[in-house]
Amino acid sequence: MAHLLKKERDPGRLRKLLEGPEPVLAPGAYDCLSALLIEQAGFDVVYMTDYGTAASYLGCPDVGIVSSTEEVSQAHRIVQAVNVPVIADADTGYGNALNVIHTVNELEQAGVSAMQIEDQVSPKRCGHMEDKAVIETEEMVEKIRAIVESRRSKDFLIIARTDARAVEGLDSALERARSYRDAGADVLFIEAPQSEEEVVAIAKAFPNVPRLLNCLEDGKTPLLTYARLKELGFRLIIYPLSTLFTATRAMKESLAQIRAQGTPIPVLDRMVSFQEFTDIVGLPEIQEIRSRFAPGHFAPAGW
Repeated sequence: MAHLLKKERDPGRLRKLLEGPEPVLAPGAYDCLSALLIEQAGFDVVYMTDYGTAASYLGCPDVGIVSSTEEVSQAHRIVQAVNVPVIADADTGYGNALNVIHTVNELEQAGVSAMQIEDQVSPKRCGHMEDKAVIETEEMVEKIRAIVESRRSKDFLIIARTDARAVEGLDSALERARSYRDAGADVLFIEAPQSEEEVVAIAKAFPNVPRLLNCLEDGKTPLLTYARLKELGFRLIIYPLSTLFTATRAMKESLAQIRAQGTPIPVLDRMVSFQEFTDIVGLPEIQEIRSRFAPGHFAPAGW
């Protein structure tokens, strides 16, 4: 409901940000509220995490259960909630090259600025889980080519992710990434390097190519400083689970207190106020719109 009167979007905003002097930080959003908070905190990009979508939308782990319909539906709502570019994690593209064409058309129509697609065998799993498998390089190349040919605008960016590091080793992952770049990927994403030395090797392998690093919280990749990642030339840095994990811990602790005490009184100081929350989700904008277009109509009691 926030941003009910939408501003005109710049379709090339994400590309311009990636060409700028600073790396782009994109925290993960798992729903519209977390996306709003990311934007209001001053970030220029929202990363729609499929891990978080699986958890918030279906209450399940990231093991390939989320469908393309559910993914596009979630993406559409998040895009409508914010004015900054949204990157959608589209898993494997939900099938072969034909399915991928359908997925890119739906995401582009939803207003997403970039689509991330990976080379895992479907059903996939979180990139920092064990027992993954990857498809043949040629099959992934065909999926990328299908996106390149079917997207309506070159401002809709293709982020090609390989999970081959865990399956075939880093050298194979680098070789796959080269093939994906040659196929037309705009940004390369080598998932789950397991040391700073491997992160450096990725940077050296693609010095002039936009690269994404997944700084997954408590994952396999060491968390490096922003200054170090800027020095290594990474253009897009995602922190996909900070919002989800922080919110989950806070809710667990609050619910434990309410269960033990029979009242939320002990945890009131950990909560935002009623007024602060209604401001976050856009009540002042709704009131301003009502005063302009429907001054004689009043909101129900409690608004």
